[in-house]
Amino acid sequence: MRPNRAVLLAVACLGQFMVLLDSTIVGAALPDMQRRLHTGLTGLQWIVDAYVLLVAMLLLSGGVFADRFGRKRVFLAGVAVFTAASVLCAVAPSIGWLIAGRVAQGVGAAALSPASLALLAAAYPVAQERVKAIGLWAGFSGIGLAAGPLAGGVLVETFGWPAIFLVNAPIGVLLLLAGLRVLGESRNPGAPAIDVPGTVLSVLGVGALTYGLIEGGSRGWTSPVILGTFAAAVLVLAVFVVVERRRPAPMLPLRLFRQRLFTVSNTAMVVVGFALMGSSFFFSQFFVYVQGSSVLLAGLQTLPATLAMVVVSPFAGRFAARYGFRIVVTIGLALAGVGLLTLGLTHADTGYANVWWRLAIIGIGFALTMSPLTGAAIQAVSPQEGGLASGVSSTTRQIGAVLGVAVLGAVVRTREAGGASFEAGLDSAFVVAGVVTLAGAVLTGLWLVRSRSAEVAAPGTRPAGSATATTPS
Repeated sequence: MRPNRAVLLAVACLGQFMVLLDSTIVGAALPDMQRRLHTGLTGLQWIVDAYVLLVAMLLLSGGVFADRFGRKRVFLAGVAVFTAASVLCAVAPSIGWLIAGRVAQGVGAAALSPASLALLAAAYPVAQERVKAIGLWAGFSGIGLAAGPLAGGVLVETFGWPAIFLVNAPIGVLLLLAGLRVLGESRNPGAPAIDVPGTVLSVLGVGALTYGLIEGGSRGWTSPVILGTFAAAVLVLAVFVVVERRRPAPMLPLRLFRQRLFTVSNTAMVVVGFALMGSSFFFSQFFVYVQGSSVLLAGLQTLPATLAMVVVSPFAGRFAARYGFRIVVTIGLALAGVGLLTLGLTHADTGYANVWWRLAIIGIGFALTMSPLTGAAIQAVSPQEGGLASGVSSTTRQIGAVLGVAVLGAVVRTREAGGASFEAGLDSAFVVAGVVTLAGAVLTGLWLVRSRSAEVAAPGTRPAGSATATTPS
C-alpha cells in the first residue's frame, strides 16, 4: 500500500467514523438533553429525525454530487458543514437551534459519507485492493458505532450533552487539514445531472409524513393540522412518483422495483431501519427513566446491541454467499423480532443479567440482515447499476429509521395519553417493533428469492453491501 493511498484511506475512514460515532452517541445523551433543554418526547424525536431525514433524502444526491463536481471537493465540503453544524448543536441555546444544527449535520453527512467511499473507489482501481480498502472503511465505521454509547455516556456524565457534538470539532479540523494536503481530485464527467425536483419533493413528502407522525400525539390525530399534513404528504409523494417516472435520470429509478428481489430486499430494509432505529431510540431512556441508571451506566448497558452488530456484521455476507440471502435474512429478522418482543416484557425490577442478552439477540439479528439485503438488491440489477442499488438500499433503511422513531414515539405517547406509564409505553413500542420485524421475516422467507444463482453473492458484492450497512442511521 503506497503511503499516499494509506493516508487517503485513513482520511476517508476517519470521516466515516465521525459520522457513525455521531449516529449512536446522540442516543446516550437524550435523557440529559430532555432534562437540560426542558423538552418532551416530541423534541427528542425531532433531534434524531431531523438528522436522519436529511441523510435519507440526500444520500443518493450526495453520491451524484461527488461524481459530478469532484469527490475531494464534496468530501471536504461535507466535513466543513458537518463540523460547523456540530459546533452549532453544542452551543444551541434552545431546542429549535439544536434541531436546526441537526438538519445541517444531516446535509454534511449526506455529502461526506458517499464521497468518502467514492474517493476510495477512485484511488483503488484494482478490484482486490478496493475490496480490502472498503473492508477497512466499513470496519472503522463499525468501531464508531460501538464507541458511541460508551463515549456518549462518559462525555455527558462529565461535561453534559454539548460535549457529544464538540468532540466532532477537532476531528473535523484534522480531516480538513489532512484532506487538503493528501486527497487528489477525481470526478466522473459522465455522471448524471442532479435530480433537483426529485430531491426537493422527496424531502418535502417524507418530511410532511414525519411531521404528522411526530406531532400527531400532542396535537391530536384528528386535528386539522395533522390531517392536512398527512394529505399533503400523500399528494407530494404522488407527485414525486410522477416526476421520477418522467425524468431521464431520476434520483430513484422506479423501474428497478419491477424486480421482485429488489423490491422485497428494500422493503425488508425499511423494516430493519424502522425496528432498529426506532427501538434503539429508547434504549438509554429505558435504562435511565425505567431502571434508574445513570447516563454513563446506561451507555454501558446498551453496548451488547452495538457490539453484537460490529462482531457479527463482517460474517453476514459470507453466510449469505454460502446459504443464500433468504435463509440468512429471515433468520436474522426472526432473531431480532424475538429479541424485541422479549425486551417488551422487561420491567423496572428486571435485573440486567436478564436484559443484556435480549439486546445482544437484537444486535445479532439485525447484523445478519443489512449486508445480505444490500447484496440481494445489488444482485437484482445489472452490474453497471450496483452502486445505485447499494445507495437505494441505504436510503430505504434511513427512511425506515425516520419512520421508526416517529411511529414508535407515537405509540409511547398514545399509551401515556390513555393513562399508561412511560414504562408501559416503552413495552408497547418494543412489542410493535418486534411484530413488524417478524412480519418482515415472513416477507423475506416467502419472497426474497429469484433463483438459486441470484441468491449467491458474487465476490464483489459483499464489500459493497457491508459498506452500505454502516452508513448513517
